[in-house]
Amino acid sequence: MISTYAVTVEQPQSQGRVDCIVETPKYVYIFEFKLDGTASEALRQIEERGYARPYASDSRTVLRIGAGFSSATGTIEDWKAE
Repeated sequence: MISTYAVTVEQPQSQGRVDCIVETPKYVYIFEFKLDGTASEALRQIEERGYARPYASDSRTVLRIGAGFSSATGTIEDWKAE
């Protein structure tokens, strides 16, 4: 994906750092990851810190994706997309 689409990690913004942004010709995916947290917490952070704000006038569809990882299992426990 990195050679095909624009992928940015730890993108600094005025309210924090976005974990990962993937930009394609039709979509912008904003990812927030939580270790031992929930997908809902990750999505709430995306909203509260305005990570999607720079794409407000962009014609592409913006998708917000939150994922919660477990330190015990090393896997994704849950994820949600909006």
